Amino acid sequence: MKQLNKIQTAIFVVGALLMLAGAVMGLFKWTWFPYVYAMGAMCFASMQMLQHYEGGNLIIRRLRRIMLVSDVLFLFTAVLMFANQGNSLGLDWIYYLNYVKNNWVVLLLLAAILQLYTTFRIDHELEKEAKNK
Repeated sequence: MKQLNKIQTAIFVVGALLMLAGAVMGLFKWTWFPYVYAMGAMCFASMQMLQHYEGGNLIIRRLRRIMLVSDVLFLFTAVLMFANQGNSLGLDWIYYLNYVKNNWVVLLLLAAILQLYTTFRIDHELEKEAKNK
């Protein structure tokens, strides 16, 4: 895997901390939590998308694609957080309450589970690949 330089790593870590802070603020219903989360998600996802795998291992390539899907889910979570502030999408209130209201939590959980799974699996596969060389 292509490693990030020090500045990119710092942006990555700050993005992850902003995502965590934004999600916690969302649980306490602070009005500006989507802005904090969105900034963190953009930093986190963009730095993670800069990492590339140059090898030929198909398992790692598949896991990287899953990781990129979880990055997109993190970004879409930010969109749902903004929509959660009120019925800004112009939906009927029944549809809004059924499909939008607080569903960002479910999407965040799904993205976090995918991220956790792929991180550990990629690390395991990279160690296995290093032993075989």
